[in-house]
Amino acid sequence: MIISKQAISRRTVLRGVGATLALPLLDRMLPASTALARAAAAPVTRFCTVYVPNSIVMDRWTPTTEGTGFEFTPTLKALEPFRDHLLVLSGLDNTGARSRSGASGAHAKPAGAFMTGIEPLPTTGSSSLQLGISMDQIVANTLGQETPLPSLELGLEGADTVNGVGTCDVGFSCAYQNRLAWGGPSTPLPVGTNPRVVFDRLFGNIDSTDPDVRRARLHRQGSIIDSVLDKVDRLQGGLGQRDRAKLDEYLQSVREIERRLQNAEAQGRELPLVESPAGIPVSYDEHARLMFDMQALALQTDTTRVITFQIGREQSGATYPQIGVSDSHHPISHHGGDKNKIASLAKINAYHTTLFTYFLEKLATTRDGDARLLDNVITLYGSAISEGNSHDIRNLPILLAGGGSGLVKGGRHVKYPDQTQRLTNLQLTLLNKLGIPTEAFGDSTGEQLQELAGV
Repeated sequence: MIISKQAISRRTVLRGVGATLALPLLDRMLPASTALARAAAAPVTRFCTVYVPNSIVMDRWTPTTEGTGFEFTPTLKALEPFRDHLLVLSGLDNTGARSRSGASGAHAKPAGAFMTGIEPLPTTGSSSLQLGISMDQIVANTLGQETPLPSLELGLEGADTVNGVGTCDVGFSCAYQNRLAWGGPSTPLPVGTNPRVVFDRLFGNIDSTDPDVRRARLHRQGSIIDSVLDKVDRLQGGLGQRDRAKLDEYLQSVREIERRLQNAEAQGRELPLVESPAGIPVSYDEHARLMFDMQALALQTDTTRVITFQIGREQSGATYPQIGVSDSHHPISHHGGDKNKIASLAKINAYHTTLFTYFLEKLATTRDGDARLLDNVITLYGSAISEGNSHDIRNLPILLAGGGSGLVKGGRHVKYPDQTQRLTNLQLTLLNKLGIPTEAFGDSTGEQLQELAGV
């Protein structure tokens, strides 16, 4: 069947009064030559990292069996509906964090090395930072050429400080613990924690993040969708039934996020020492869901293809009364064998995977061409430390979620023999799978992990 309608640009956006609304991938954005064009269009692969701090109770994380028949442990149980899109990897060591400098850096070194494969050296102040470009930014330097934003760096916790004092390892800049994404040896990238600021960055066009300025703008233009409504109506008139349904679903998602942000701002808290003190919900769950929702929208609209999300920073002192854990996260991780502390830490670990499950659900229910976002995303989920008492950097808790456009075969638990495989070899493999030819990364040995594709 010949398709006579001209394709619209993948970069098409709708513009209103001080607002831009990027569009998801529609059928009309595909080559308009034949009906086979849709099937022939190469999927767009995205890369995400979701980081959890302060170690994991490993015997409640690690499946006891390998291969396709692995059982879901208590910490991973919430992820069971996504078995076919999960690859659990055991035996990967954070060898880039091995101490060669003689200093401690029990949290700074593992966190700094997690995405760079390089040991942070003792330092204070931004002028003497010494690390390296992180894997996500290598990806962004290539995939980001195709998108409005090369990458997004997000989190749920504001940094105590970047270069000054704070809850950080003595003798090391706080940047090593507060930032996963590094544009270069001395360039840690800031983490956005405020849902409103992130939303305005993705869908607005404002010159100031001052709350009064933003409220005045919203009063003038109404919602993002309202400001472009005429253009939406004109666009829908030229779309097929499937595209109209897809666009309606997307616009409803944007409206719902706007509504939740407005509710959060009406009852939310103002945080000092952040870029914009507006719109962070009181509810931790709602904060996490909003941030995950906007990540899904950013991927859906191809605003970016690379996202790094820190659920917490290393040495996080967060408490979780919503799950019955009122003690601080970091001290709990140094449980010393105390059964009550171990149980509390395991609760936090399982809670974090439940939050991550929400993100996977969003990806699984969001169409991306003829597939789903979940089919075309590779998400690296894990922590830089396995056992908290000793700050163990061996046998990290690591999994990959998503199909990666067919590049990763899920539904398996792959276990490498103890102290034989490096996290950086996994990252080297992912770089090459994402179309970025790479021979070395961090302290990798150059070995690529063939097991990711089920070989």
